[in-house]
Amino acid sequence: MAFIVEEADEFKYNFDLLDPTKIIPEELVPVKLLGKMVLNRNTDNFFAETEQVAFHTGHVVPGIDFTNDPLLQGRLFSYLDTQLLRVGPNFAEIPINRPVCPVHNYQRDGIGRQTINKGRVSYFPNSICNVRRGCPMHSPEAANAFRTVAEKVEGWKIRQRSPSFADHFGQATLFWNSMAPWEKKHIIAAFSFELNMCTVDEVRKRVLNNLLVNVHPDLAAGVSANIGIAVTGTNETAAGLTATSPALSIARPSTSITGRKVAVVAVDGVNGEQISAVKSALLAQNAAVEIIANKKGAITSLEGTAIPVDKPFPNAASVLYDAVFIPGGRASIDTLKSMGIAIGFVQEAFVHGKPIAVAGEGAEILEKAAITSSDPGVTVAQADMSAFSASFIDSIKQHRFFDRNVESIPV
Repeated sequence: MAFIVEEADEFKYNFDLLDPTKIIPEELVPVKLLGKMVLNRNTDNFFAETEQVAFHTGHVVPGIDFTNDPLLQGRLFSYLDTQLLRVGPNFAEIPINRPVCPVHNYQRDGIGRQTINKGRVSYFPNSICNVRRGCPMHSPEAANAFRTVAEKVEGWKIRQRSPSFADHFGQATLFWNSMAPWEKKHIIAAFSFELNMCTVDEVRKRVLNNLLVNVHPDLAAGVSANIGIAVTGTNETAAGLTATSPALSIARPSTSITGRKVAVVAVDGVNGEQISAVKSALLAQNAAVEIIANKKGAITSLEGTAIPVDKPFPNAASVLYDAVFIPGGRASIDTLKSMGIAIGFVQEAFVHGKPIAVAGEGAEILEKAAITSSDPGVTVAQADMSAFSASFIDSIKQHRFFDRNVESIPV
């Protein structure tokens, strides 16, 4: 996905496209799908592949050129310089960096050289051995050579930023205005946490009264109440900026649960039919499902079937899952209610706003965890398991329910 700005619109907006601290609102320039990268497997060897991979912004195909973005221009140099020092001068010959189709190039010798070159020269044509061997062509006449886009430039070249760079708060205010109420609470809590870690009151005062108040008075007031520093600065401009960009908020449902990870909390005596029904519905929507239990290996359902366990509770953190399902089964629920680690797993998921679904006796876990069935994002089983699964899936599409009252949850 990328923003494509027409050349004629380069100076159309009230911010500089070359300012890396600014975003391009999707309402001004719609996002376009340019291509698709598919990650179809994990690496086989972390060091040989992940640690030695040499990403470089300068590796482009003919037809693409570079903008004057100062960060990009700096990286065009620094990435190559980094690979030379980090991996070695012949980093392009390491298997993870080598092209699938071997090509000839002008590289010759150096540390880590894999190719055994014959002859005395590394470039062609030359006065010693005037033979062309398919080497890359750099001349402007070459059909596949890189060509810089012809750009008409007028005026004086000076070391000075455009006036739009001086707007340090306009887009921060746009971001704040675009947030849902619960998102604003999170932003206030995050600033409050960090500023309460600071032990120098003068620094805390400056952040509050020189920065946050210029973003929005409501942000400054919320943080002020949490850090014990009074708001003394004022900024009427921020309060007067009312523009929003809905695309900046994550408070909107997804159309899919592909890739979402659901934890099924169960032990011996669980209702296997309920697990099977919900798991089948989730897998059909391309979600991932893992059974979390009190032991590794397998648990036995009340129907007598063995259900493989993916992870025991000590090895399964709730933060790694997007939703939780608690199936019924008297023996299973009675055991879970006595397991603090299981109750804590459910409570932590609830505090983080994640969807929770319970079936049958599983509803008793809600009471044990101080969660009510009427809380947002909590799905209780109906007689029709298909309808129950569909309702659970709709909650997962919502992703998070941060409008819950979690003050009484001790997690």
